[in-house]
Amino acid sequence: MATTRKVIIIGSGPAGYTAAIYAARANLAPLMISGLQAGGQLMLTTLVENVPGFVDGVMGPELMETMRKQAERFGTDMIAEDVTAVDFSQRPFVVRVGETRYEAETVIVATGASSTLLGLPGERELLGRGVSTCATCDGFFFKDQNIMVVGGGDSALEEALFLARLGRKVEVVHRRDALRASKILQDRAFKNPKISFVWDSVIEAIADPTVGKVTAVQLRNVKTGERSERPVDGLFVAIGHQPNTALFKGQLELLPNEYVKVAPGTTQTSVRGVFAAGDVADFTWRQAVTAAGTGCMAALEAERYLEATQRG
Repeated sequence: MATTRKVIIIGSGPAGYTAAIYAARANLAPLMISGLQAGGQLMLTTLVENVPGFVDGVMGPELMETMRKQAERFGTDMIAEDVTAVDFSQRPFVVRVGETRYEAETVIVATGASSTLLGLPGERELLGRGVSTCATCDGFFFKDQNIMVVGGGDSALEEALFLARLGRKVEVVHRRDALRASKILQDRAFKNPKISFVWDSVIEAIADPTVGKVTAVQLRNVKTGERSERPVDGLFVAIGHQPNTALFKGQLELLPNEYVKVAPGTTQTSVRGVFAAGDVADFTWRQAVTAAGTGCMAALEAERYLEATQRG
């Protein structure tokens, strides 16, 4: 018979680790199934300067390791495996890792979201070294430099407008000759003297992984086939995020964009006793501190849920 845990946390990163810290300090003895690639998107970053408490900044992987150790210190059990199936239709809830079955009175989903990348050689190696998926996270490092943004939707223009405050110039590369972004954002971007557009074009290569930083990109015009190279210091990819929710389809109510739906102002999902924290439910802010905040909320809500059901 499987031992029923009070709390199982699926996923890690700032949301998962914070939930684990709070749940462990409440004597709920949480089990975290962190995934084979634990730590979330901060594992792909270098220096993080916008997390409170680090005057000189902190490396993303170092921050995640510190949070992991803090969660373990208070008694969180951790399994570095991927969850393969869940069943939230029965109680206790069932979480499976391969052939192993775990049961829980509450579950906190903190599986995050993955940035959609261009899929070019060297792109992942240059993440945090000139390639970024978050202007508010990394824009500061490109003050008075040449910046390029890839995309044509609201996210791309929001990134471009933010980066225009910092960089020398911002070029927006879009594969079509018209943007998908809302008109108000288009108007703002077209009026901004620092922002220009490269239409009907795609990036074919990023230089230079061999020197460990972005120095230029190779472009191809999709209509004419003409190729060109442009010097650039920072490349921001804004072509979307994909929430890691495939595991929960049919188990939890998802929004049309496939993020987990939570009750406003809470982390409560469509199933009582199952909570969602961090980027798996947040398609607006996507910051480490907001993820940590909802991780705290999820643990506190799980604790209150357990108290209420025990009283009942």
